[in-house]
Amino acid sequence: MLKPIGEMTVLVTGASGGIGAAIAERFARVGMNVVIHYMKSHEAANEAARRCMEQGSGKVMTVSADLRSREQIGRMREKLESHGLMPDILVNNAGISHYGMLADVTEEIWDEVMAINLKGTFMCTQEMMPHMISQRYGRIINVSSIWGLSGASCEVLYSTTKGGLNAFTKALAKELAPSGVTVNAVAPGAVQTSMLDHLDQNELKMLEEEIPAGRLAQPDEISSLVYFLALPESGYINGQIISPNGGWLT
Repeated sequence: MLKPIGEMTVLVTGASGGIGAAIAERFARVGMNVVIHYMKSHEAANEAARRCMEQGSGKVMTVSADLRSREQIGRMREKLESHGLMPDILVNNAGISHYGMLADVTEEIWDEVMAINLKGTFMCTQEMMPHMISQRYGRIINVSSIWGLSGASCEVLYSTTKGGLNAFTKALAKELAPSGVTVNAVAPGAVQTSMLDHLDQNELKMLEEEIPAGRLAQPDEISSLVYFLALPESGYINGQIISPNGGWLT
């Protein structure tokens, strides 16, 4: 029997700030159990957890793991199992950006971004999906990027990881559909978060002028879409890459 929303658990990776924290808070507001993953931002994760507890009635846990490490992801899974908080919903949000010419990308930088943005999603999903398969219900939602759809000059590496994430989403959706588990991706356009801190005010203004909506997205606008995809009634939406981008890419 399908659990009520208030008894479900969501794991949001990279949830100490920005889009991840907004997603965690959105689920907390409906009383869901929320697990906030972070790697190093302990204080920010605790602050996100505090806001979740203020807004919801479910359990809230913070958990640290380096998603480049299979061992640490395994320990995170064991901790969730011991607390009865294995996720019914997994939001793979953790990721890092990289801005620069491809000619300047070293092999070390390439491996680092690939490991966090793509391999980390693969390993975290692989560790968490058996629980969903066993109960024949689950939602896996990957946070991608508009650049995974269109590519971006000076962001070749980042675009490559997000393009790979989109392909991962489509293929895994077909694999898990018979088990009652859906896999979708949300590929936002420009969102007002720290990922845009490398742009100055003039560059931000130019960016806004390129977007038909005339503004950047707010994290809450992305979290609402993620929440919708996680609902039981969204079960026929599967293998989709949905891009909330203000009409920037149509």
